[in-house]
Amino acid sequence: MANIDLDKLDLTELKALRKDVDKTIANYEKRKRQEALAAVEAAAKEKGFSLSELVGNAPKRKGRGPAPAPKYRHPENPDVTWSGLGRRPAWIKDAVASGTPLENFLIER
Repeated sequence: MANIDLDKLDLTELKALRKDVDKTIANYEKRKRQEALAAVEAAAKEKGFSLSELVGNAPKRKGRGPAPAPKYRHPENPDVTWSGLGRRPAWIKDAVASGTPLENFLIER
C-alpha cells in the first residue's frame, strides 16, 4: 500500500481523497455482500432449494404495531371511541369547549 503524507495535502485534496476512500469502501462492501449472497444461493441450490424458499418472501410489515386501545368513548354512540393519541376528534373538542371535562369520556377499565 502506498504511503501518503496527509500533512502535505491541502483541504481540497484531502476532501477528494476522503470521497474516493468512501466510494471504494462502499464498492468493497457491495461486492462482498454480492459474493456472500451468491455463496448462500449456491449452498441452497446444492441442497435442492432456492434461497427464497428458505428465507421466504414475506413483505415488510407496514405500520407500527397493533392499534392502541380506546381510552375515551362517545356518550351517545358507544361505537365511537378515541385512543387519546393523535388529533382530538370533533366530538371531544366540542364537548371540552362547552365545559365538559375530558375525564367524563374515559372508558372504565
